Amino acid sequence: MPTKNKTATAAAPVPRPQVVLVLQGGGALGAYQVGVMQALQEAGIEPDWVIGTSIGAINGALIAGNEPSRRIDCLNGFWDTLRWRSPLSHLPFEPGALNPLANLMTLANGVPGFFAPNPAAMFGPLTPLGVERAAWYDTAPLAETLRNHVDFDRIARGATRLTVGAVNVESGQMRYFDSREEALGVAHVMASGALPPAFPAVRIDGNLYWDGGIYSNTPIEAVLDDNPRRSSLIFAVQLWNPQGQAPQSIWQVSNRQKDIQYASRNDSHIARQKQIHRLRHVIGELVQQLPPSQRGTPEVEELAAWGCKTTMHIVRLLAPRLAAEDHTKDIDFTPTGIRLRREAGLIDAREVIAQAPWKQEVPEHEGVIVHDHLSSCSTA
Repeated sequence: MPTKNKTATAAAPVPRPQVVLVLQGGGALGAYQVGVMQALQEAGIEPDWVIGTSIGAINGALIAGNEPSRRIDCLNGFWDTLRWRSPLSHLPFEPGALNPLANLMTLANGVPGFFAPNPAAMFGPLTPLGVERAAWYDTAPLAETLRNHVDFDRIARGATRLTVGAVNVESGQMRYFDSREEALGVAHVMASGALPPAFPAVRIDGNLYWDGGIYSNTPIEAVLDDNPRRSSLIFAVQLWNPQGQAPQSIWQVSNRQKDIQYASRNDSHIARQKQIHRLRHVIGELVQQLPPSQRGTPEVEELAAWGCKTTMHIVRLLAPRLAAEDHTKDIDFTPTGIRLRREAGLIDAREVIAQAPWKQEVPEHEGVIVHDHLSSCSTA
């Protein structure tokens, strides 16, 4: 009998780690995430959970809201809609030479399928338009694009969990809208991308929300704090580089400031989580050192609940810097910009998947292991 029990225990299946895709916000830089998703799909790596902020929430909705066979086509279709159509494309300009013109046209005319100028804003920034109209642009085109490209019924069925982050305008508190807890729709995704003052706040259940990126642009802490905890392979796709050289001009200062602001303390969040998960493993080990007669007491069980044996592998993919990019890079919807960033995401993700660092053995008490991938695609 004891032999039979031992055999049954040894044969018990070990739950596979869930695959999580964490997508940072960053406007046009989000094309990089399309390439990453394509590489994952090529490798047969299916995300169980996608969590994003701003453009990461939009890409996340396109991923979770489409069957795997349609995802890349829908992502490419969405980004092709955003692509700037140059009236001078037939002329032999050097790559990037038309970026100032493209940026000017974006500021003046908006982006098709995404946002358009808000006529009421012409009355000036001091005009009281109401919080849901107080913005330079109108995002009604994005609402229509999302309805055409995302199957929210699929998300509601739970095929792929989707979480989007937004910040409450009045309380200043971050809110994660999670398809595991409630039905998500167009408004939730738009709220996550409502970056002020460019875009207006979005009202959900009587509350007003702005882009979660102004509070925390890297929503990885929501994954690591999830309950119940589950071992995870997390692909954290970052669009803003927290490290860089000291700027020498006001123009360069603006670029560096954006990088630091929207990188959102990612390193400190992960450092804190590494400490917490190490303690959880230690608690679990200490409980095992107790005599069996004590482990089942209510007091010990309550304390033991603070421990766990989950392992979180975080694979960080960082979008590369492109030549001559500056603080306007997040509105670089030029065909070249979108193509280069999408290709970089594809190359970087293929490289890290081939290396598969998450398959290496890890120290027993380490609950969070970070694998940083250095992009080979930088042209800066």
